Amino acid sequence: MQAGQAIDALGALAQEHRLKLFRLLVQAGAEGMAAGDLARAIDIPNSSLSFHLGHLTRSGLIEQRRVGRSLIYSADYRAMDRLVAYLMENCCGGAGCAPASATLEKESA
Repeated sequence: MQAGQAIDALGALAQEHRLKLFRLLVQAGAEGMAAGDLARAIDIPNSSLSFHLGHLTRSGLIEQRRVGRSLIYSADYRAMDRLVAYLMENCCGGAGCAPASATLEKESA
């Protein structure tokens, strides 16, 4: 992943509705969710939903497909993995990193 792609993806997620939509789609799995179900889940009008879904689609984080008359959206897990890998590329200066559970225990103490 290039820096520009990471910036686009992070920028797309840096908005409350888009972050909610992306998290819903990650939870939905490969089946994805219909646009109407997404609008109801986060309680926004269809016009706003289209704007936010378009932004996430252009950033490469989600995919759209048509099933009959419905538009189905799903998270692009490969894109998400590439973004996380880019962010973690030089983690801990090449040294082994602490397991996530150890980090969480420190934060909650």
